[in-house]
This record gives sequence, C-alpha cells and structure tokens, in this order.
Amino acid sequence: MLSMLIECLRIVILVAALVLICPPINIFVVRGQAKDTNQTNWRFDFGPGKVAPGYQQILANSIYSKELGYGFEPGTKVTCPDRGGKDALRSDFCASDQPFYFSVALPEGNYQVTLTLGDAQEETTTTVKAELRRLMLERVQTARGKFATRTFTVNIRTPQIAGDGEVKLKDREKTIEWWAWDEKLTLEFNNSHPSVCAIEITRVEVPTIYLLGDSTVCDQPSEPYNSWGQMLTRFFKSGIAIANNAESGESLRSSLGAHRLDKVLSTMKAGDYLIIQYGHNDEKEKGEGVGAFTTYKADLKKFVAEARKRGGNPVLVTPVQRRTFDPSGKITNSHGDYPEAVRQIAREESIPLIDLNAMSKTLYEAWGPEASKRAFAPNDNTHHDDYGSYELARCIVEGIKANKLGLGRFLVTDIGSFDPSRPDPIDSFVLPASPKSNSVKPLGN
Repeated sequence: MLSMLIECLRIVILVAALVLICPPINIFVVRGQAKDTNQTNWRFDFGPGKVAPGYQQILANSIYSKELGYGFEPGTKVTCPDRGGKDALRSDFCASDQPFYFSVALPEGNYQVTLTLGDAQEETTTTVKAELRRLMLERVQTARGKFATRTFTVNIRTPQIAGDGEVKLKDREKTIEWWAWDEKLTLEFNNSHPSVCAIEITRVEVPTIYLLGDSTVCDQPSEPYNSWGQMLTRFFKSGIAIANNAESGESLRSSLGAHRLDKVLSTMKAGDYLIIQYGHNDEKEKGEGVGAFTTYKADLKKFVAEARKRGGNPVLVTPVQRRTFDPSGKITNSHGDYPEAVRQIAREESIPLIDLNAMSKTLYEAWGPEASKRAFAPNDNTHHDDYGSYELARCIVEGIKANKLGLGRFLVTDIGSFDPSRPDPIDSFVLPASPKSNSVKPLGN
C-alpha cells in the first residue's frame, strides 16, 4: 500500500513539473480539429486532379462551415474540371459563369493572398474583391493555356478590442455588413469565366493604412452603393494593408462612442497611417457650443493626438462634396465651415491634408449636372456607385502623391496620374457588379 502511495506521489510531482516547464499551447478549431494559432500559411488546390504537396484540395462540394473552416459560401455554383497534365496546381481549377465566394477562417490580422488564375483550354478574366467588396484585383486576363499569379494584402478584423471591450456595432453591421467583422476572410471572384487554380494565404506583419469616416468612406455591403475606401485597395501593391474602420452614419463623436478609434489604436503600430474623413454627419449635430471650429475641431484633434501617441501618421481628408449644383452648373458648398476646420487643423498641427472637398468639386463640375448622376447611386446625391467611388479613390491617390507620403511607394504602377478636371470616361468604365444588391440607403446623408 505504501509503495502504491509513493508511486502515485511520484507521478503527481512529474506532471506538475511538466506543467511548469512546458509553455502553453494556444489553439483554435479548424476543420473540426485543434490547430496551433501560430499557423501562418494556408494553401488550397482547386479541382479534382492531382493535389500539390502541402495543399488542401478544394472540390465543387467544398462548402464553408465553421466546423470545416474553409470552402465556398453556401449557394455557390462552380464547376471544377481537370484538364490533365503534370502541373498539379494548374491542370485543374474551379470556375463559374457567375460570381462566387470562397472563405477561410483566420485570426484577426493582415494576410498576403496569392492567387493562381487561368485555364489550359479557355481565356479567362477575373476581378477579385475581398470582405465587403474591397476591390483587390481588376480584370486579370489570361489567354488560353496561360496562367497568372497575383498577390495582394488584405486586413480582416473582429469587433473585440485587445485588452478590454468591443466595438458597438450597429444592427446593419450585425447583418448585411457582417462579413466585415466575422471570423473569416471572404474572397469574391467575378467577371468573365473567373478560374481559380490555387490560393495561398500567409499571415504577414506589414504597414497598415487605417480609414475612419462615414458612409462615403466605409465598405458598403451591396450594389448600387460604393465608397472610395473600398476602391482604394485596388491602387496599392502587396506589402501594405488597408483596414477600413469607417461606418455609415458616423460622426467623430459617434465613432468615439462606438469605440471605433479605440479599435484602430488597439492594433496600430509605429509607422502605420490613419486617414480620417468626417463632416457629413458632424454638421447635423446640435447643442450649445457645437460647431465646426469648436467641438468638431477639438474631436478631430483628439483623433490626431491619439494616433501620434502610438507612432502613427495621421492624414486628414476634407469631406467629399454632395451633388448640389446651382443653376450655372457649379457645386454649392453644403458643408458650411467643416472643410475649412479640417484645413485649419492640418496647418496648425502640420498634418498632411488631402483636400477631397476641393477635388470632388472639380470632378463633379467636369461631369456636369446630368452626367454626374451616373457617378451616384440612383436618386442619391451623397452616396456613389462603383464608377463614382473609383474616381474619388483616384483623387485620394493623387493626394497621397502630392503630400509625398511614405506609403506612396506601395502604389501600383499600372495606373497613371489623375486630373479631376478630366475624369475617366464614364462609358469606358467596366467593373462587374457584385451579386448582392439592396435598395436600403446607407445611413447618413
């Protein structure tokens, strides 16, 4: 009996020692199995043919579930042929004659996504959007038997704030905008015969551009609405991520109350950028002492100061114009003193300024009262469609260049300079619409 007690005591001591000397293992569940959260790479080989070493095979019936942790979104209709050949990644693929979505459960962070696109027997054209319709790749074309490899960087996030609390999401963010906050990265493949051979996803530590603002900046979930924030991603190479934390209907004060600034600050690193554009909703706030040169200016300075405390680089953007033409075809000022308040802070605090208010005035007047309607959602003089937001994103890019910001080195080189007085022709703009549409206008005006 004594010997048994001694043996039991020895085992207890041994287990306790192992607990003390072995580091804890962090895990999350993917495909129903425990996975190390230190995983940094995910690889998927599309099609029924040979599977490349180290890749997970994806077939037409690989439908996403939380238990599986990856797959096509429910309702996706794809065909996955095998053309034969020795190249395991390129001999087979999945494609569709309509847009389709593929998702992967990932921890919050920045990811480099590398796509292999093409078809051994047909021409392909692929446009790729991420999360809530952020334009990542525009019209990648491959000839028959040719393939293209493209890489971009995407940010994904959750409402939780490291340390304490979470973002106070609006009802629309919990429903039609949930893809901006959920546990996964979602990619939309669109255009004429989009054909996906392989996807490789790698977690990366790269500079981040944070966006805070209102409905003209945020990721709009459905056609026909769009914003310059979700088009801006198209103009950057891989190696820098854009984290769009703007939301419809927000002012500086409501964003503070919803902890949107706290969310940004919780993940901001030294050298990151914070691009800020408010005004549309701030100007509607009432109360004693409330105004452009008082409360608005004070709140905006707080955003700037908090970013600087963390080594971030704030960039101010004046509020984009509304479509308000006078009888002579000139845009009238619908923002009062708010654009000038932003300009004042930029001068006082030595902050880079992108004067989108001035550039959008030039842009709208170049279109004129009638043609400009085609840059906005139907019956809406505030919120833009795909074309309008694309042109405004080009204005933001020109502002980045004019300020000689360090992030300019990440701009793509396949797009030349842009003059708002000479916008891209409306009739030549072609961007396939995303599948989801909604007649409900974004919050704010």
